[in-house]
Amino acid sequence: MTEKPRQSLAGLWNLSFGFFGIQIGFALQNANMSRIFQSLGESLDKLSVLWIAAPLTGLIVQPIIGHYSDRTWTRLGRRRPYFLAGAVLAGIALFAMPESPAIWFAAMMLWMLDASLNVSMEPFRAFVGDQLRRDQHTAGYAVQTAFIGAGAVVGSIFPYLLAHLGVANETAGGGVPDTVRYSFWFGGAALVAAVLWTVFTTREFTPEEMASFGDEADASHLVTPQPAKLSFGLWTGVGALVLIVVSTLALERELYLLGALLIAYDGCKLAAHLMAKRGNTDNVLSHIVGDFAGMPPIMKRLALVQFFTWSALFIMWIYTTPVVAQYVYGTTDTASAAYNEGGNWVGVLFAIYNGVAAVAALAILPALSRRIGKARTHIVCLLCGAAGFASFFVIRDPNWLIASEIGIGIAWASILAMPYAILASSLPQRKLGIYMGLFNIFIVVPQLLVATVMGSIMKAFFPTEPIWTMAFAAAVMALAALAMLRVRAAETELEQA
Repeated sequence: MTEKPRQSLAGLWNLSFGFFGIQIGFALQNANMSRIFQSLGESLDKLSVLWIAAPLTGLIVQPIIGHYSDRTWTRLGRRRPYFLAGAVLAGIALFAMPESPAIWFAAMMLWMLDASLNVSMEPFRAFVGDQLRRDQHTAGYAVQTAFIGAGAVVGSIFPYLLAHLGVANETAGGGVPDTVRYSFWFGGAALVAAVLWTVFTTREFTPEEMASFGDEADASHLVTPQPAKLSFGLWTGVGALVLIVVSTLALERELYLLGALLIAYDGCKLAAHLMAKRGNTDNVLSHIVGDFAGMPPIMKRLALVQFFTWSALFIMWIYTTPVVAQYVYGTTDTASAAYNEGGNWVGVLFAIYNGVAAVAALAILPALSRRIGKARTHIVCLLCGAAGFASFFVIRDPNWLIASEIGIGIAWASILAMPYAILASSLPQRKLGIYMGLFNIFIVVPQLLVATVMGSIMKAFFPTEPIWTMAFAAAVMALAALAMLRVRAAETELEQA
């Protein structure tokens, strides 16, 4: 058995540079989609419904792509065909998005964009784990996080820069301004170019080489945990109860999606069970259900952390623009110059927290994790994020919001690096793709909950006061830090084993 070669700084750069482009696309989406929807005439309480497309596509796409990327060997490699195809499709969506003639077209493009970005992103996570030795996982994901932060800075700040260069930042009678339109076009080109850089400057290990490293053993990665012992009916009952409550209390219709997803999960388990009884276990559904049931304990504990963490982040992406426009710039008129100025400043704020993340990923995370461990590092960083969200309640000067973003940026750096470094060092390498895809479920589910529930909460309790969404974000980020204590205990057990 041999060892994977140690990657130089140039090697780490090439492995992750494609994520620079992918994150430009995500940043443009996160900072501008609420603005585009509102510019096309959508109301504040409906924004979360339109954002359902993004997490729902991730929920479906990432486990499937992870499953197949574990089993793909082509002349282009194992993971590269997927993130190249995803980049091309995402580039097309970015070019089409700002030309949306109506809400329905913008929502459709958001669905296509997010699906394509997920097709690219999941294999990239596994790609870094494939190519690196275990002692370089933290460094590898830290470099990836730095590129994510840098790409997000570029994507977030571009409309602001264009406005200062004299490009029109508002459109007579409403509509998507030129600053946003040109930014999306630039982002599409940059995304494809960055991914092509990684495709042409790297090579993937062959199946034989992976076997020599001890990461693959013949076709053992095709073995799937049997789903025969899975129980059925619990989630169907919970889902049915949700549907009854929504119908009886006449709640928002988007909550029907939550009940339907719970029932669908039970249906997938039952279908996998029936196929297993007939001897058919070598299919994508059985593999995904079986691997989900057989997740390692440390991954299950990290799942709860991810649930709280990404609930806070999704609240931030949806509601920061309305919050800043109303409480800092004093307007709720989406056609006003003040609203668009606030929207541009949110782009700057998002650029700042991503820039902080890029610096923290290289300057803070590796040193801090060596000193206090990965789990404790993540706890400290999550608490910085909770403080950043809470500060929105007391800050009314746009410049002082930079301090809020510094705390959020430190948390963001850790969110993008520490959980994946912990997983990559703890999971079987032969199933890294499927487990990274399944891990995304715990990013997507909280986003779906926020998208389906937060609109109803806002409408019922504070229809004109979106600032309270930041209270939710601060609270759940603090809960994520608390949940990391269980991960720290599991990490200690692994080190002692």
